[in-house]
Amino acid sequence: MAEKTEETEEKSGMPVKQEVFLEAGAHIGTKIRTNDMRNFIFKRRDDGLFILDLRQSAERLLNAAKLISKYEPGEVYIVASRIYSGNPATRFAKITGVNVIRGRFTPGTMTNMSYKGFAEPKLLLVCDPKGEKEALLESSKTGVPVIGFCDSDNETKFIDLIVPINNKGKRSLALAFYILAREIMMIKGDIKSYDEFPYQVQYFEQMIEEEEEKPKEEEAKAEEKPEEKPKKEAEKAGKEEKEAPKPKEEEAKAEKKEEKAGAEKEEKPEKKD
Repeated sequence: MAEKTEETEEKSGMPVKQEVFLEAGAHIGTKIRTNDMRNFIFKRRDDGLFILDLRQSAERLLNAAKLISKYEPGEVYIVASRIYSGNPATRFAKITGVNVIRGRFTPGTMTNMSYKGFAEPKLLLVCDPKGEKEALLESSKTGVPVIGFCDSDNETKFIDLIVPINNKGKRSLALAFYILAREIMMIKGDIKSYDEFPYQVQYFEQMIEEEEEKPKEEEAKAEEKPEEKPKKEAEKAGKEEKEAPKPKEEEAKAEKKEEKAGAEKEEKPEKKD
């Protein structure tokens, strides 16, 4: 049954069933449609939302996988400025070995060689052209080809391969990276059929655990020099000693407290019998 399903999908040009795209909301655009995206719109719903053409989404995801496969993993960079793109992009990177720039794209990442995070990608994938304009601008200056996940409201300047897809939805982005990862493994011969792909779409939807995000902090603690530890402990002890109240000060405070209490007592009028 699985083989028949695969054959049907291959003949239809769809990497997954159309229902899977629909359930993930991959076709849902926004109420804005730019001129750049007019050829990728299927229709406009009664509520004003533009619906993306899933046939083109599927076809271009497959083309994107083929393009990525032509490069060494270390030459490919993904820019994922949002949480919903950062999580699946990171999981995709762990499977394929490509690089991910999560969060804000620092200006000069691709153009300033003195910047410690300087990168020289041969291929760039942006998940949100609107929020990742700086990456697109630097790719145009350095001649780096770009794959872009584009929603109905995006402009496509500096993007070489447009993938029309809902680039704001958690499930939609997870599905996109799931398809890319599976297709790349197929192209490279790591798997012979879709059934051999060891991951489910849900894997790409899961949030990255905090423990996975802090390996550098743990390494820094482990690499701390032996002589630095007693020094830090001594500094901590000295600080605590300074903060600790001295005995004489405590006695003085106690005396003042008692004097105050005594004075208040004396001020109160005595009750007559």
